[in-house]
Amino acid sequence: MHVSLTPELEKEIRAKVATGHYNNASEVIREALRVSFERDQENEWLRRQAAIGFAQLEAGQAIRIDSKDQFMDAVRSGS
Repeated sequence: MHVSLTPELEKEIRAKVATGHYNNASEVIREALRVSFERDQENEWLRRQAAIGFAQLEAGQAIRIDSKDQFMDAVRSGS
């Protein structure tokens, strides 16, 4: 597989390899893809949670939260 990169991206990849944290450009790309896939999964979870929340709001199943402490208490209790 061949991938075309902009000169800026090539420079960034070379810089990552130069730090010594990666042995080669392939490792940098694999790590970037892993992070991208994880972000996609997190975004999908957030979309599902938002849909649930909006449905609860539409059904009148909401609670009022006026402070960060109240929010944290609600999160901890599962409210």
